[in-house]
Amino acid sequence: METLLLFLTAFSLLLLLQSQPATSYPPPNILLPTKPSSPITLSITDFGATGNGVDYDTEAIQSAINTCPSTTTCHVYFPSPGTYLTSTIHLNKSNTYLIIQKGATLLGGTRREDYPGPHQDSWYVVLAENVEHVGITGGGVVDGQGLMFVERFDEKKNVMVSWNGTSEGSGGPGCLGDECRPRLVGFLGCKNVRVWDVTLNEPAYWWYVKLIRDVSLHIVRCVNISIHDVSIYGDFNTPNNDGIDIEDSNNTVITRCRIDTGDDAICPKTYTGPLYNLTATDCWIRTKSSAIKFGSASYYDFRGLVFDNITIVDSHRGLGFQVRHGGHISDVTFSNINITTRYYDPSWWGRAEPIYVTSCPWDSSYKEGSISNLQFINITANSENGIFLSGSKHGKLTNLKFVNMNLTYKRWTDYPSGLVDYRPGCQGLVKRSCAGIMMEYIEGIEFENVNMRWSDGGADIWDNPLDFKPSTGPTTTRRDMQMGGLGASMLLNRGFQNRDTGSFSFGKNALSDNLLSSTNKMFDE
Repeated sequence: METLLLFLTAFSLLLLLQSQPATSYPPPNILLPTKPSSPITLSITDFGATGNGVDYDTEAIQSAINTCPSTTTCHVYFPSPGTYLTSTIHLNKSNTYLIIQKGATLLGGTRREDYPGPHQDSWYVVLAENVEHVGITGGGVVDGQGLMFVERFDEKKNVMVSWNGTSEGSGGPGCLGDECRPRLVGFLGCKNVRVWDVTLNEPAYWWYVKLIRDVSLHIVRCVNISIHDVSIYGDFNTPNNDGIDIEDSNNTVITRCRIDTGDDAICPKTYTGPLYNLTATDCWIRTKSSAIKFGSASYYDFRGLVFDNITIVDSHRGLGFQVRHGGHISDVTFSNINITTRYYDPSWWGRAEPIYVTSCPWDSSYKEGSISNLQFINITANSENGIFLSGSKHGKLTNLKFVNMNLTYKRWTDYPSGLVDYRPGCQGLVKRSCAGIMMEYIEGIEFENVNMRWSDGGADIWDNPLDFKPSTGPTTTRRDMQMGGLGASMLLNRGFQNRDTGSFSFGKNALSDNLLSSTNKMFDE
């Protein structure tokens, strides 16, 4: 990891967020060495922290941070054992790292007054703004007590409390309904951020501008970010509790992370500027939403992202793209990924798609975005639904490539099929036939060594292996498609007249115009 980070190029910040002023606590009379030979270490217990989980230790923690010099590396220790209850902590010094030791917990408060400010954009347990060389580590836990914000527990989806409309303020624009709750950890406008060897538990919420999500780790307008060996746990029935959201940030590496949460697990977004150079490897993910999702916030471009060696289990969606605000996504590679997706209650976005690529305006006030140059290589999926690829009339999907794909379809829940999900915005839930791969508004798609199988007679609920919506048109998508020749078409047709075959595969030969005509007829019947 460190070797990789040496090659990350530092770029200027696109736009610094306005800082929320930190509460000032007078530091105790502690003399620091003027020329330390190693990082300065400060224990919050020396500043009065009790760690009993009942009394607030905010003042002691903030005093320790404020005592750190900005020009020298400083480690602020949370000794073990101990549960350190706190309101918002401002990590407001460069070269400062919180060292939460194994067996210690930094516990976020649950009172409205624990998160000062009328707007939700400052409601974090730990908040760092406009600083450099900062991070969190130590083997311990940061806990947001998210379950304390559940108004009614429901196995389908919890009903959450909200601070919207309280006397202290509405939470700011976009803070609606039950979506006004504090988040866990946020780095805003920072350089050289590192989070490693720490557990992030039960965030209560996340928010930024128009779209709302709870999040454990929120990276906004940062440059050079390393996140590794981090475990993230959010209640599986709680909405809007994302794992890692990366917004308008560049040069990010995520590796060896375990994310088990209710909402999107790794979620790149663009609100005020582009996002580029993100690599995620060697991660394990389970979620009731998308394991990896681009958007929905997509006002600016995404470019140069790589996801490799990812395991996705029991998720509502595997790999997802939601371009809704006119941005463009390009040059993205997914490789060596194992996916298991299943249906959950339709109140959650998703229809068990292992791969879901969509580009359509949220509503008529937004222009159409686009997606191009995607590669899916060495993907294995077991799913209750097929792949969904959907561009729009002026925002087509271009240059998609699928290589070495093994797709197995099997139903094991009782939720109804026969719907595609365009949410958020667009067309919502729409009736459509089931297919192994569903496509519309595509220009340029290539399949090489793609195998589809229907397990235990499951082919009966699928209408076609491939479903082209008429709007796609043979002069766009299918002329550029590369798949098997006549033999593959016969296997496709034969496999669905004789359900015992239960499989369909195709290789790399170009699809001819004559065969396109025959497949048009077959798909229309």
